[in-house]
Amino acid sequence: MSAATATPEPMKAPARGPQDTAGGVTDSESGNVQEINDRDRTDIEKQKSAQGAAHFNRLGWKRLTVVLLVEAIALGTLSIPSAFATLGMVPGVILSVGLGLVAVYTSYIVGQVKLRYPHVSHYADAGRLLMGKFGYELVGTMFALELIFTVGSHCLTGAIALNNITAHGTCSVVFGFVSAVILILLAIPPSFAEVAILGYVDFASIIIAVGITIIATGIQYTHPTAASVATAAAPWQLWPKEGLELAEAFVALGNIIFAYSFALCQFSFMDEMHTPEDFPKSIVALGIIEIVIYTVTGALIYVFVGQDVQSPALLSAGNTVSKVAFGIALPVIFISGSINTTVVARYIHGRVFEHSIIRYINTKMGWITWLALITTITLIAWVIAEAIPFFSDLLSIASCLFVSGFTFYFPAAFWFKLLKEGHWYERKNIVKAIVNGIVFVIGIIILGVGTYASVQDIINQYREGTVSGAFTCDA
Repeated sequence: MSAATATPEPMKAPARGPQDTAGGVTDSESGNVQEINDRDRTDIEKQKSAQGAAHFNRLGWKRLTVVLLVEAIALGTLSIPSAFATLGMVPGVILSVGLGLVAVYTSYIVGQVKLRYPHVSHYADAGRLLMGKFGYELVGTMFALELIFTVGSHCLTGAIALNNITAHGTCSVVFGFVSAVILILLAIPPSFAEVAILGYVDFASIIIAVGITIIATGIQYTHPTAASVATAAAPWQLWPKEGLELAEAFVALGNIIFAYSFALCQFSFMDEMHTPEDFPKSIVALGIIEIVIYTVTGALIYVFVGQDVQSPALLSAGNTVSKVAFGIALPVIFISGSINTTVVARYIHGRVFEHSIIRYINTKMGWITWLALITTITLIAWVIAEAIPFFSDLLSIASCLFVSGFTFYFPAAFWFKLLKEGHWYERKNIVKAIVNGIVFVIGIIILGVGTYASVQDIINQYREGTVSGAFTCDA
């Protein structure tokens, strides 16, 4: 398939999306910028449009690194040690490093698509480039559902944290609702540049919380008490545990995949960059930081705790220390969750009010619709968290259903249809064609087999009674 027949013509003039064009709007079918007739706009509307465009164009590559980091690293870090316990040390390290490198590569492809087609504001817009209107609707639905599932995961983690910290008899459903309210409040600022400021607190929060857990479990490992020896779990092992079932393996794999889901929001974040060409700096920095944190955290906590390492990992530090760790981790649990709320709300809000000044969220009606939207999204996420009240499986099913596309097969398809120049089998393309072909196949396998295995594991756990039921007060 030649580039002349397969590759859509890229935009020649930069247009960052509906929030960045003070004098125009983006056509939902073509992505082209259409000028609004100045005679149809009041002076106040023109002023609000100019202010809105300036407000949503302040993100540099360093802040991009921060928002990408906190969007993915929170729950990823907390889920990795239990994945190591299921898969074993060697496969765990290989997958942690290998999938991290693949995620960096596919994120680079996503960034290249954004530079070539600057009107792409969200992943759904890229779906339109692949498959027209159907692709726009399909990818847009997947995009929204994955982010809502992720917010639900943060809501569930917040409930676990609050229950652990307080050791109170309050129904866990109530703690989940309290978490939802906090997530709503933190999602109020609509600009990612504003959220990035909180991201520094977010990053420090997860590093300190995980550091405390590593130190505490390390002390218990090197200086065991008589009580800890009596209740010690099976030691860590190099290879997967004996009798490992397919469902368990894919839940663990899905948790690692979830940890590298930063490509999902990359179009949205890059849409606010004042210099989008700087994005590779963010991707490389992000990849190195995440691979190191995930691999070191997963390996050390698994070695120190053994086969009974819990998920979220902070539960493995012992009763008192886990309270401290969860207390310190509260910012990352809620700030990272709210970033996902902001991304999906920006997508929906911008689409609904595409041709209206309301999309700038700097008018009375803009704020009313924004607050109503983030509240609705978070409440839906809370319902999902209560319906699937177990951490690892919730992350895994979201990963296999959605992240498999956003991190694997969609970027591979982008290269073949949007970025490739000439035939795939030409000498200059053959290596990239093979790499992207392999990435595409991996994504499809994760989507099919992984989703089946994750759903089966949920069914098994309900049948065996190893988890609390939906909407119960069990801690």
